[in-house]
Amino acid sequence: MNTEQFKVVIIGGGPGGLSAAVRATELGISHVLLEGSPHLANTIRHFQKGKLVMAEPSQLPLRSALPFGAGVREHILQQWRDEVAAKAVNCRTDATVTGISGRRGDFCITLADGEPVKAECVVLAIGVQGNIRKLDVPGENLPGVQYHLDDPDEFANETIVVVGGGDAGVENALALCDRNRVILINRQDEFSNCREANFDLLMAAVSEGRMEIRVNTWTEQVVETGGGYPLLFVAQTPQGKEKIACHRVIARLGAVPPRKLLESFGIRIPNSDMSSVPQINERYESNVPGLYIVGALAGYSLIKQAINQGCEAIEYILGLEVEPADEGMLRERFAHVRRVGSVNEGIELVKENAAHFEVLNSLQLRELVQHSQLRDFLPGEVVFERNDYSNSFFSILSGSVSIETEDEEGSVANFILSAGNFFGEMGLLSGRRRSGTVIAGDDCVLLETPRRYMLNLLNSSTAVRRKLDEVALKRIVQTYLDAGLSESELDYLVHDAKLKCYCVGETIFKEGDKADGLYMIRRGSVTVSRLISGKEVVLAYVSAGNYVGEMGLVSNSPRSATVRAASPTEVVLLEAERVKSVLERNSSIRCKVDGRYLEHVHSGETGPLLEHAGMVKFLLDQGVGEATDVLLIDYSRCIRCNNCEKACADVNGGASRLNSKAGATYEYLHLPASCRHCEHPHCMKDCPPDAIHRSVNGEVFIGDSCVGCGNCQRNCPYDVIQMVSTTEHPQPTWWQVLFGQAATTGKTENSNEPKKAVKCDMCKEIIAGPACVRLCPTGAAMRVSPEALLGFMKES
Repeated sequence: MNTEQFKVVIIGGGPGGLSAAVRATELGISHVLLEGSPHLANTIRHFQKGKLVMAEPSQLPLRSALPFGAGVREHILQQWRDEVAAKAVNCRTDATVTGISGRRGDFCITLADGEPVKAECVVLAIGVQGNIRKLDVPGENLPGVQYHLDDPDEFANETIVVVGGGDAGVENALALCDRNRVILINRQDEFSNCREANFDLLMAAVSEGRMEIRVNTWTEQVVETGGGYPLLFVAQTPQGKEKIACHRVIARLGAVPPRKLLESFGIRIPNSDMSSVPQINERYESNVPGLYIVGALAGYSLIKQAINQGCEAIEYILGLEVEPADEGMLRERFAHVRRVGSVNEGIELVKENAAHFEVLNSLQLRELVQHSQLRDFLPGEVVFERNDYSNSFFSILSGSVSIETEDEEGSVANFILSAGNFFGEMGLLSGRRRSGTVIAGDDCVLLETPRRYMLNLLNSSTAVRRKLDEVALKRIVQTYLDAGLSESELDYLVHDAKLKCYCVGETIFKEGDKADGLYMIRRGSVTVSRLISGKEVVLAYVSAGNYVGEMGLVSNSPRSATVRAASPTEVVLLEAERVKSVLERNSSIRCKVDGRYLEHVHSGETGPLLEHAGMVKFLLDQGVGEATDVLLIDYSRCIRCNNCEKACADVNGGASRLNSKAGATYEYLHLPASCRHCEHPHCMKDCPPDAIHRSVNGEVFIGDSCVGCGNCQRNCPYDVIQMVSTTEHPQPTWWQVLFGQAATTGKTENSNEPKKAVKCDMCKEIIAGPACVRLCPTGAAMRVSPEALLGFMKES
C-alpha cells in the first residue's frame, strides 16, 4: 500500500476544517480533509430543520473565503457545498481517524480501515459533538429520551420536556412550542448560557403563553409509565419535587472533549476537569509541535470563530504573519493601561496575574478580555463600598487594593490583596450586598468582568468554579470566624468541603441530630428554630455570608435547634473533626466561637419569640425569607388614613405602587402588596430588554426600556407589579410630596393603550426615604429586613 503524503492533513469537516481546507486550496498547499461521517459539516446537518444560524460575534470580521452569514441551516450548507466544489477542495468522507503519531514534519495519521496518511502538519477540527453529555440520572436511556432534534415538525400535540438552558435547548423548545406543550428546564436561575437573540425569543414565547419554563431545577429521574403519557419526568425545583407526565424528553446539555482520544494523540489537557480543552498557544498550536487545534475543541463554540481560526491556522503553518481577527477590539481594551504596549503584552499581564483563570488557554483569555473592562484606578479611589449591590467580578492585574470588612459584632478588619488575587466573588455568587469596601492602592489595574459572562464561564468550567468556591469559602471563614487564620489552616479547614443545595422549607439539620460540621451559607438564607412547649419557635434568620451549626460542635452535644432554608439556599459543609481540630490549635477563633455559643445560651431569646411563633411562621410562609426589604403595617397603630397609599401615588404621577388593603394579615401585623426587593428577584429573570435593575443601595427598579411584555408581572409571586398606561403625567417634586402639595392625577386606563410595568422602587431618588413610611402619621408603616424584623419581635 502506497502511503499518501501531504503538507497538511485537516481532520474534521465542520466549519473550522472546511475553512482550513479552502484556505489551503487557495494557497496551493497539498492537503486532504478527513471527515469521519458520510457528510461534511455533519454537526450542522444535525441542527434542527429550518434552524436560523447566527453569525456571531457580530463585531468580529470574517477572515475566510468560506462564506458565512446569518441564515437558515439549509442555505448555509448549500453555500458550503458550492464553495468546496468550486475550489476543488480535496475531501474524503467516511474517513475516521483512530490515531495520530509523530511531530512537525513527520506525522502519521491512521484511519479506521488501517490506511496510513503522512503529513508535515495536522489541523485538528473535530469539535466535541461526538461526545455529548447525557442526563446522568436513572432513565437517561429510555425510549423517548433523546439528545438531538432533527425535525421539530415531526411532533404535534405532545407534552415535551426540554432540558438545557443553552442555545440548543432554547432553540429546540422554541421550534416545538407552537404545536406542543413544552416545558423548558434550566438548572441555573438565569439563561446566561444562551445568546441574547435566543433569550429575547424565549421571553417572547413565555410572555405569550406558548411555553413554560422551570429555573433552578434539577432532573432526578425519568420513569417509564406505559400509559397515555409514556414518561414521567421527575425534577427538584425550589418549591420541592415536581412530576411532569410527558411524551418525550429532549436533553440538550452540550458536550465534552473526547479526552481519551486526544491523549492518545499525545495532546496534553491541563487538568482533570472533564470539560477542559487542550492547552494551545496564540497560534492554535498544541503541545505537540505541528499539531494545531481550532474551533469548539479549542474552547470556541461559535461558527465564525472556528472559520477564522481554520483560515489563520493554515497561514501560521506557512510561517506567515497573521493579525488575529480580534486584535483591533483588544487593542482598544488595553490602550489606556500603563506599561502595556501591545495586545500580546496585555494578554501576558492577564495570564501572569489571574491564576484563577489558569485553565483558560490564550485564545480563551482573549475572549475573556473582550467581554471585560480594564480599569486604571488612582491611589485611594473607591472601587465599591460595603453594602453596594453591584455584582461584577474583579481580577487584580497590577498593584493592590485594601479591603475593609465588618463582622456581625461590628468588629472591623482590614487586609490587602495584591496582584494575582481577585475579589467580588461573594456578590457574584450570593446576589447580596457587597460585604466590604474596596479601595485602590498604588499602581492599581483591575479587570472587571460582568456577572452574565462570569456565570457563563463558571457554568462551562468546573475548574474555574472550584477555584472561586475555594477562595470565597476561605474569605467567609476569615470574615466571620477569624481574619488572622493562617493559609495552611484555611487549606486544612476547607479540604473536602461539601456543597449542598436546599429548596425553600427544606431541613438542613434537625434539633437532636448529631453535629456533622459547620454550615457556611454561600447563597440564600435560613431560619433557626427550636421546639418549645410543642410549638416550633423561630429564633434567628441567618443570611448568606454567615454560618450556623457551631453550638453542637462547641458543646459536643446533639443539635440544639432546627435549621431550614428560608429561600433557595446553597451551603458549604465544613467537616466536624476538621473544625474541632482548628479550634483546638487556634485560641483566638476558639474564643470567638465560644463567645457566640455562650451568647446564644444566655440570651434568653426564646421567651419573647415564643409568643410570636405563629407570626414568624406566617411571615415565612408569605415569602419574607427571600426579601431584603419588606413593608409592614402595624394595625395596632394604624388609623386607616390611607396616607401611605396616597403618598405613593403622589410621588408616582397618581399611580400608587402600593395596595395597602391587599395582602395577608396575622393578628396586628399586615403585609400589604408592595415590592419586597427580593434577594434574587423573580421579576429580573425573564425581562427581554433587561429593563429591571438593582441600584447600589439595593432597590429593585424598572427602567425606561420596559416594553410592556408583562413577564415580570407574571413571574412575581407576590402580585406587586402593575401594568399601566404609558401616557405621560406630570411628576411632582419630592418637596411637594413632603409638604403635601402634590395632587393625585387620577388617570383612567384604556385597555388598547400601550402599557409598561411599574412597581415600588422605595423612592430611591428621594433622599429622605420611602414616602409611605415618612408620611405615616402614627409610625404604623415600617420597612425592615428579615433580620431586623426578628430583632424587633424580640424587643416587643
